[in-house]
Amino acid sequence: MGYLKQTIKGLSWVGAFRISSRFVSFLRTIVLARILLPAQFGVFGIISLVLSFLAILTEVGVTFVLVKEENLDDDYINTAWLISLFRGLFSSLIIILSAKSITRFFHTPEIYSFLILASLIPLIRGLINPAVAKFQKELLFKKEFNLKFSVFAIDSLVAIVLTFLTRSAVSLVWGLIAGSILEVILSFTLARPLPKFSFNVVRFNKIIGEGKWITALGISNFFFGQGDNLVVGKLLGSGPLGVYQMAYKLAILPITELADIVARVTFPVYSKIARNPGRIKKAFRKTALGIAFPAVLLGLIFFLFPKSIVKILLGSNWLGVIPVLRVLAVFGTIKALLSPSLTLLLSLGKQKCVTLVTFWSFCFLALMIFPLMSKFGIIGAAYAVLIATLLEVPIVFLYLNRSFEQKKL
Repeated sequence: MGYLKQTIKGLSWVGAFRISSRFVSFLRTIVLARILLPAQFGVFGIISLVLSFLAILTEVGVTFVLVKEENLDDDYINTAWLISLFRGLFSSLIIILSAKSITRFFHTPEIYSFLILASLIPLIRGLINPAVAKFQKELLFKKEFNLKFSVFAIDSLVAIVLTFLTRSAVSLVWGLIAGSILEVILSFTLARPLPKFSFNVVRFNKIIGEGKWITALGISNFFFGQGDNLVVGKLLGSGPLGVYQMAYKLAILPITELADIVARVTFPVYSKIARNPGRIKKAFRKTALGIAFPAVLLGLIFFLFPKSIVKILLGSNWLGVIPVLRVLAVFGTIKALLSPSLTLLLSLGKQKCVTLVTFWSFCFLALMIFPLMSKFGIIGAAYAVLIATLLEVPIVFLYLNRSFEQKKL
């Protein structure tokens, strides 16, 4: 069975969601940047770091396993839901119990109340019906679009309206809460089957067994993706962190969104044709070439015209973003070019290889970020992630070549 038509439709719907959501996100960022100060963005950035870290730390690869599983029955859905419920409750308790320690670590007293409020988010999200994974598995990306864009729109609307009323970054947390509640409601409305309080030991062992490398991958990805934010926030404070994260959003998101769109659609397709070496190799080559041109073009735009972009979109309060933006534009381009290779490795069951790639990237980052920041300040963090990514390239190609030889691709 061919998947070209479904892939094109999937790319269209996932692309429509990413483009529309990022457009709304850019508008939201621009509006909020005119109201909130960089330090306020930094405070919310710390909350985002905490939520992201816990989400990654407690990730057991449920969605990954459900998408790859050929015989997805009700026992999988029920067991996955109970795992998610426990995960959400555990994450909420961790946030509450560690709120004071996190506040002291970042020397930012105002984040304590933000953290207590944000502890509701994983608890609510734990209720989401895991059957929504079927949208990706069965290439039903129109349904996924309807769910995700509705959630994102409500999140953004609540955040903007409350920010106008309160002039406080806590409005962004309320936006996340509103979006999470809507996602739970829609997951039970749009996805089938509905989960029940039923536990299957065999399914539990399968999910945990196959998902363990996804857990490790998530942790490695977090420390590589957020390690620079943690160091900038700790050493330089919430103000520079706000500047750094804004540069990251401007430079990285437009470039890597392209790669993420393609990866989300090609992963289930690759998984379906993984036993056909000729088809998957041909599909991989087309994907890699298709991403290369637009990724490089977007990277050049941000590298060559950072001053104009910052002035037009953000205003004069954010001129400190410019030097960081140029370096991160190169970093984002390289990450986008590597994305098809990592997606292929995952579809071939090489989660361990992808995890090791990210782990070594984090090690490179950890070795370089402190000396580079000591010499160059905030831009040193950008240099560190760029160099770490360049060192990642030969490792990716090594694992890719080994996989080609093993699968005779």
